[in-house]
This record gives sequence, C-alpha cells and structure tokens, in this order.
Amino acid sequence: MAPGSLRNGSPMARPPFLPSLPGLLGFLLLTSLGPGCAHRPHNAPLPAYRPTEGYYFHTHPRPENSPEILCVLAFSGGGTRAAALSYGVLEELRRTSIVVDGKPRRLLDEVDAISAVSGGSFTAAAYGLHGDAMFDIFPDAFLKRDVQKVLVWKTLNPFRWPKLLSSNWGRSDMAAAYYDQILFNNATFADLEARPGPFILINATDVNSGARFSFTQMRFDFLCSDLSSYPLSRACAASSAVPGALSPITLDNYAGDCGFTPPQWILTPTNLPPRVRLLARELRQPLDRTNHPYLHLVDGGVSDNLGLRELLDDATIYRYTPEMRSRVDIAKLKRVVIISANAYSDPERDWDRNESPPGSIATAVAAAGHTLTRFSFETLELLQQTLEDWKERAGGQSDVQFYPVMINFTNFKDPKDRRFYLNLPTSFVLPSPDVDRLVDAGSVLLRQNREYLRFVADLGGTAATANTPPGP
Repeated sequence: MAPGSLRNGSPMARPPFLPSLPGLLGFLLLTSLGPGCAHRPHNAPLPAYRPTEGYYFHTHPRPENSPEILCVLAFSGGGTRAAALSYGVLEELRRTSIVVDGKPRRLLDEVDAISAVSGGSFTAAAYGLHGDAMFDIFPDAFLKRDVQKVLVWKTLNPFRWPKLLSSNWGRSDMAAAYYDQILFNNATFADLEARPGPFILINATDVNSGARFSFTQMRFDFLCSDLSSYPLSRACAASSAVPGALSPITLDNYAGDCGFTPPQWILTPTNLPPRVRLLARELRQPLDRTNHPYLHLVDGGVSDNLGLRELLDDATIYRYTPEMRSRVDIAKLKRVVIISANAYSDPERDWDRNESPPGSIATAVAAAGHTLTRFSFETLELLQQTLEDWKERAGGQSDVQFYPVMINFTNFKDPKDRRFYLNLPTSFVLPSPDVDRLVDAGSVLLRQNREYLRFVADLGGTAATANTPPGP
C-alpha cells in the first residue's frame, strides 16, 4: 500500500490540525532560529528607600509571639527529601503544646522565622503563604507530585524550544511558571507580607561571586529593588536552580536610584574580623551597578545547604548596625531555639572495590556532595561558636538560654533506618511511601532530641507523642 492512501484506494485525508512531518520540522526550525519572543519577568525598581515598609523581619507581623522567645527554623536542601522532612518538622511543632504567659499555645505559633534552601524553601514558602491550610494542600500539590517528570517533559516539548533557546527565558523560568500552577497561584511577597506568621527567608546563591542571597527587602535594598511585587515561585525557582540542570534566575540591579545608603561598616570594614570583612564585601558588590548590572541566582545549596549561614550573617549585621538594633529589641529575650532540619544524604557506593573509576557525571555529583557536607559541618561549628558569643552579648543578659536542635538522618539509632534515609536520592520525585516515612522522620527525630525536649519542658509544655493528632 502506497503512503498517503487507504486500503480502498482513496487518498488518506490528513486532519487539518496535523501538519506533515516536513512542515512540522520546518516550523520548529523557523521558530527556533527566529528571534525569541520570551521575556523573563523583571524585578521592579524601588522608588524610594523606606525602612519601615516592605518585607523586613522587624516589620513583619507576629502579634502574639512572646518577646522572651526567639524560635527559628532552618530547612536544608535536598529536593523532595528535604521538603518532606521539613514538612514533618512543621507537623510536629503543630502537635506540641507549650505555655506562654500562662496560656497554652502550639509551638508552631511561636516560630519567628524560617530560613530555607532549595527543596526546603518550598515547604517554608508554602507555610508562610497558606498558614495551616498548607497541611491540607502541600502533600498532594507538591510532596507526592512527580514534579521532576513534568519539568523534564516540558523541557523536551519541541514547542517550548524557541522559548528555552531564548537568552531571556530559561528552564528555571519555565519551572517557576509550573510552581505557580501547582502551589503558589501567582502569589508575591506582598501576599507573604500581609499574612501574620513566621518571617520566611528563601536563600539562593549569586553564581558570579558565590555569595548567599536572601529574598528579603533588606537584601533588595542594595539593588534598589522592590521585593513586594516579586513572585514567590521565582524565589523558590532560584533557590532550587541546580547548576547545569536548571538555568539561573536573573535579577536587575537598580543600585543608586532609591536613596539607600548601607551602614558604614559595610562601606569601610576596617579593623573588623576577616569573616565580617568578607560579608561586607559581598553585600557591597551590588552597589557597583556599572560592573554588576545583573545578578544571576542559582541553588542556595551552593553557598549553604543548611539555611543557617544567612542566620549567622543576620546576627552579624545586627551586631554591627545600630539602626538594626534600634528596630529589633532583644532586651526581654530569655530563650533562643534554632531547629535545623538537615536532609543530609550519604548514598552507599562500591567505587573503592573496582579498579575502574566512576563516570564523569557521577564523580561531579559525588564531589559536589562531599563539598556541601564538609561546608555544612563547618557551618554547624560556626553556629555553636556564635551561640556562645550570643550568651555573652544578647541584651547584656547572662541568663539567656540557647537550644541548638540539630536533626539529621544519622540521628536514627537503628542502622536500617539510617541506611534507608541516607540512600534516598536528591530529586523532585519520590514514591509516596517514602514521602510518608520522611514526614514521620521529622517528628521522630524531634521527639528524641534532647535539646528540643529541654526547650519544650522549660516552657511548661509537653512534647507530642506518636499518636497525638495535629492541632487545630
């Protein structure tokens, strides 16, 4: 039978919506070679610097939080593995009852800030935006959805290639649009600002300098940019833009146009410790708009996979900036708890038993993982030193209690449990039973952590048990 004919000999009719193969290829070629019509969303310029307006920690409403307690969560990177572990932590805090000013209160309601990276940023942003409704939305909308498969198919769709080949629109822009579709519904930081609750820090990395970058108005002030209209989806896309797999998210730099002047210690950091001078240099770089008209942001795990370094930087800024100390009063502070949910992985490999070395991709992934692990260890050591320093300096008081709650999968006593969790892959898709086990892990690891139990007990509360239902 000849091509283009039916068995009865009549010509085969092609549906009007189905072009011939040569026609389809020609169309794709023309659209790919032609000028791209895709344009990335731009961050808006800031008309005038106003430190009392915008998404700042000191202006964000937390009306019922006790001034005697500072409770901060840090959610690590690690794809769905990290998102599920941090979700389990939130569930456990929702179950846990404490006593504040003589009244029973959920520990979750006492959280002041959440600093998050990559996979953990989706959990943090979803809770900041949706509040308790997040517990009904997030598992099906994100945790148990095959996000990775959808993004791969979108990338392989030839009708998207003209956009993806454009210099102004990349795979992370495509991913951000998808995150809006399934989770954020085009919400911006203005929506986050309007909702009382914990202050959310979504962390990325400036790929040019390697510096950390947080989506807060304080950091946007250095760009003379207004964060309020910026989409949450794009912040999470930047925080999870794994180099190579996803493209950077680009920000425009308007520095010098809004009347913002940074603190003097940032401009001339003389006679300061080396780490403080490095922070000052990183903060100061965007002020040179001529040489840095754009920032290209990638996965926050490149600079800090724990979400803790930004908290350390904020503590440094607070210490050296009188204006900040006047806005955030810690004179009444009595207890500081930092809960770090670290979705660290350590997959088993048999490379040392083979003469042939691993392939280049496997080697690159392993090398990056080892670097992140060692850097994370140094971060934890630095955090401990900082807490010791705070004990001497916080509010001039000597009775401030600190509770460093550090959980990760190596805390499991059962070797089988440790092996299971440490071998889970870093991806945006996991089987539903694995997700459920990760969520449970967040609860279990908190309930067996001594610092966490000490904190809850000191607040006259009761740690949740395995059968305790979630709070209202």
